[in-house]
Amino acid sequence: MTTQDPIYKTDALIAENIDAYLEAHQHKTMLRFITCGSVDDGKSTLIGRLLYDSKMIFEDQLAALEADSKRVGTQGQEIDFALLVDGLAAEREQGITIDVAYRFFATEKRKFIVADTPGHEQYTRNMVTGASTADVAVILIDARKGVLTQTRRHSYLVNLLGIRHVVLAVNKMDLVGYDQAIFDKIVEEYGEFARSIGIDAFTAIPISGFKGDNITGPSENTPWYQGTALLPHLETVELDTTADQAKPFRMPVQWVNRPNLDFRGFAGLVASGTVRPGDAIRVLPSGKTSTIARVVSLEGDRDLAVAGESVTLTFADEIDCSRGQVIVAAQSPLEVADQFESTLVWMDEHELVPGRAYWLKIGTQTVSATVHAPKYEVNVNTQEHLATKTLDLNAIGVANITTDREIPFAPYDDNRDLGGFILIDKITNHTVAAGMIHFALRRAQNIHWQATDIGREHHAGMKHQKPAVLWLTGLSGSGKSTIANIVEKKLARMNRHTFLLDGDNVRHGLNKDLGFTEADRIENIRRVGEVAKLMTDAGLIVITAFISPFRSERDMVRGMMQPGEFVEVFVDTPLSVAEGRDVKGLYAKARAGQLKNFTGIDSPYEAPEAPEIRIDTTEITPEQAADLIIARLIP
Repeated sequence: MTTQDPIYKTDALIAENIDAYLEAHQHKTMLRFITCGSVDDGKSTLIGRLLYDSKMIFEDQLAALEADSKRVGTQGQEIDFALLVDGLAAEREQGITIDVAYRFFATEKRKFIVADTPGHEQYTRNMVTGASTADVAVILIDARKGVLTQTRRHSYLVNLLGIRHVVLAVNKMDLVGYDQAIFDKIVEEYGEFARSIGIDAFTAIPISGFKGDNITGPSENTPWYQGTALLPHLETVELDTTADQAKPFRMPVQWVNRPNLDFRGFAGLVASGTVRPGDAIRVLPSGKTSTIARVVSLEGDRDLAVAGESVTLTFADEIDCSRGQVIVAAQSPLEVADQFESTLVWMDEHELVPGRAYWLKIGTQTVSATVHAPKYEVNVNTQEHLATKTLDLNAIGVANITTDREIPFAPYDDNRDLGGFILIDKITNHTVAAGMIHFALRRAQNIHWQATDIGREHHAGMKHQKPAVLWLTGLSGSGKSTIANIVEKKLARMNRHTFLLDGDNVRHGLNKDLGFTEADRIENIRRVGEVAKLMTDAGLIVITAFISPFRSERDMVRGMMQPGEFVEVFVDTPLSVAEGRDVKGLYAKARAGQLKNFTGIDSPYEAPEAPEIRIDTTEITPEQAADLIIARLIP
């Protein structure tokens, strides 16, 4: 066979066409969108129809779909497109969406990732997860039911999460005879609500996901509708990354790329703006400056990188830069602060505990953060601000947040990557909340640490000792105060400078305003930790005796101290023994229901996992325990 053979020419033409198709497919833009709305508005059916009409279903999938439609479908003998998306057995049994389902499909103009989010109020957190990365929200309304409570809830969340493009898809028009009056009434009602929550513009389309009306092209059943069908509209929506390219350059560093001794680059996703070799940059929060030497990608060096692209940057100067820091344009740096006002969407079964330390992950950086008591909770149906002390599952509220160090950020409205964050429980590692930064608090900008000429080293040197915090923790009645008192007396005889902070004593003054709820216990320990820190700065050995029942709060105090200065002493006494002593009669009151939130009875105690010192008071005396502590402190 020669190159002139017709078969050879046909094969070459096919190969050429495939290469051209793959090349074109590779350079298509990617749009992420969600479908949301109330229960049974037809979200899954719509996505199934889009997959079907875009020829993204294989023959074996279609055969399985037809079989499943007859067995568990809701459309009689016709294809139930919702089954393409509702993959969980519980979803198919109930005909609802529970979890977020992601599907990929493509047309000749664009690639798509669609998130099918649940409509039930109890799965609101799943809807937030799907919306967090979306460019477009398709809000479905059942034409028979009109605007419902969950329609309003999801619309509020869509606006809160910064989705700029909203499509109001009035679905099931086939069930109302394609009546224009019904469509117009729904659009008018939704428009009034949308404007009240800040959605200034949206695109309304009458559709039938089941019949396919106005999905991929105009429908003969709605001659009164002159707008664009859904899929053509999605193909032409401006991407957020396109708008982000006009903003100043920002790139969080995800990884320091060091393949050999001759190359050191900083890899990450460009969050906004553009970057070229020669651009002046600044690294935050350190503030170090340099210029871009190279912009490197998998294909090699490039002259330009834009928002939405992952690249590695090299600098002309050897400056410090690591994961979590942000590279920005030198002339338009980000704000850097450690206190913010933020909106929180609470996503955990356990309520928010104000004052507790959580991990806060923003961009590529993870820091420790505490959430203050909420300013208010938002009623998403009425937008009313409600007084509250905490946030429960699916609640939305506004609260101040303090991080343990300054972080670079942008308001969420300006940049979703650098203004959005999640909170993670330090004990369970569960994601408990999604958050959006509004602004830095003024005190974060106006209050600065005042340097003094006489420092902690001088104070400690005058006392001829090393500062330390001996943190005795254990159940009420375990013997903490007794042991702490003996330790201080022994140290005093050794001419050591000490101060004893006792749990009961500080509640007579410093913490007299606090009760014994979980939040108050956390604030109690935070204040004591701050006092102990000041005392170590003065060169003292601080001895504390507190139940301090929560690990995260003891870890919070440890984090306040210099490395090696915090010595956790677990006074390990079984509950039965401590209760048997009951010197103050507190256990008896707790058992009688007269004392609420008492540790060991109706409030938990989280024993230390790796204390520096463990004391079993059933085996040694308080004197022996004190000697053991001092031997650890002063070898």
